[in-house]
Amino acid sequence: MKPAALRPGATLAVLSPASATKQDLVQAGMDCLHRLGYKTALMPHALDRGPLYYAGTLQQRVADLHAAFADPAIDGIICTRGGWGSAELLPHLDAELVRANPKVFVGYSDHTALHVWLARQAGLVTFYGPMVAADFARADGYDAASWQHAVGGSLAWSLNAGDGLRVLRPGVAEGTLTGGCLSILAESLGTPYALLPATADAPRILFLEDIGTKPYQWDRMLLHLRYAGLLQHVSGIVFGDMKQCVADEEQPLLQAAILHALADFAGPIAIGLRSGHVDKPNITVPLGVQVRLDLRDAKVPRMEFLEAATSS
Repeated sequence: MKPAALRPGATLAVLSPASATKQDLVQAGMDCLHRLGYKTALMPHALDRGPLYYAGTLQQRVADLHAAFADPAIDGIICTRGGWGSAELLPHLDAELVRANPKVFVGYSDHTALHVWLARQAGLVTFYGPMVAADFARADGYDAASWQHAVGGSLAWSLNAGDGLRVLRPGVAEGTLTGGCLSILAESLGTPYALLPATADAPRILFLEDIGTKPYQWDRMLLHLRYAGLLQHVSGIVFGDMKQCVADEEQPLLQAAILHALADFAGPIAIGLRSGHVDKPNITVPLGVQVRLDLRDAKVPRMEFLEAATSS
């Protein structure tokens, strides 16, 4: 199920499903969105602080998300920041409400839990991309081209070496793009909210990224995914920008750890996609759409989006 494309003048609900944020950063991010031609609606509890590190109580955060989907004046939903807390919402969310009101939903990191839930329970295409306080508040914090292609409904576009994409293992693969923050995906295994394994008739391209995750932890969590069956019928894998995980001198070890964990995986592997936890313009990646990963030539790696992520 695809949400309607975001056009100039669209209204974006700004909310905080997880950790508390800073008002000045939220305002700076909304100012940026206004310059891009959007209107914003700050949800009632978006700036709440507490209990603990949360942006409001569980009930308040659920209420903001439900209200954003239910309000016909809201065209899209964008999170302020990640942190921790989205998974706490999952048992209390209303899938029927979402299915009746499909909208663009944008966030990353901890919101991987919401991306997976929205895909499993509502079949909704979502967007792993820049957030209000974390990215739109920064100078050059978001990638304009991918944002417009993704939420604007471009039919055919691609990401390439200029977007950080590099070849770890050559090859070509097609499938539905899914994934997000590796630690959130790994921690959900064994719960009713885990990413479902792919099937033979619906292969996947898996996108994985994270922050502060050491080489041995990548190795361990990839093994966890493999043992849980999540790499079965995955035709290709794309890893994110690892600069927020280890220093430059540790990048070779990290790449070697990934290849070690994926020694039995036969598909093509890319790394370096600048989406999620990055310190440069954050690329928007639609989840739930068909893509083609072409890594035959290390000089021109490409991930092609074979369908629009939004409805007309």
